[in-house]
Amino acid sequence: MSMAGEENRQLLHLVFGGELVNLKEVRFRDLENLDVVGIFPDYQSAHTAWKAKAQQTVDNAHMRYFIVHMHRLLDPDTETVTAVKSTI
Repeated sequence: MSMAGEENRQLLHLVFGGELVNLKEVRFRDLENLDVVGIFPDYQSAHTAWKAKAQQTVDNAHMRYFIVHMHRLLDPDTETVTAVKSTI
C-alpha cells in the first residue's frame, strides 16, 4: 500500500460500555441499556473517549467500557499494532 493509501485508511473503533453481572466475566447485566459512546476514526480518539467514560463511572466497580477494533473485523487480513485496553 502506498504512503497516501496508508494515510487515508479508516481504522474504525467502537467504544461502548455497560454494567457487568460480575467482575469475573464480560457478561452485561442489561443489554438494552448498553452505552454506545460512538465510532471513532482512529485508536487515539477512541481511547480518549473510552478514558473519559471510564473515569466518569469509576465509582461503579461493575461498569466497564471497551474499545472494539472494528477495522480488524472488517478487514481481518490487515495487521496493525495498537495497544488494547478495556478498563482503567
